[in-house]
Amino acid sequence: MFRRVDQSSMLARFLEAVSARLARQRGLPVVIGVVLIAISFAIQLFNLAAPTPFLDLLWALTHHIGLLVALIGLLLIEPLGR
Repeated sequence: MFRRVDQSSMLARFLEAVSARLARQRGLPVVIGVVLIAISFAIQLFNLAAPTPFLDLLWALTHHIGLLVALIGLLLIEPLGR
């Protein structure tokens, strides 16, 4: 199964394009993560005024995805080079 993934030319082109783009804009994932965390903060403030399960779910998704994107972005800054 993994052999097909390793030999996929479409996946190889996609990863090459993503790494080339991130090499030019190395701080972009960190900025996106911080923006998502700021959005989650605003959602939490709205949720305090009118609590709903949907806002709880939306807060959890934006907060945790924002943290993951920012941390992965920090880890990728050095390997992508200057």
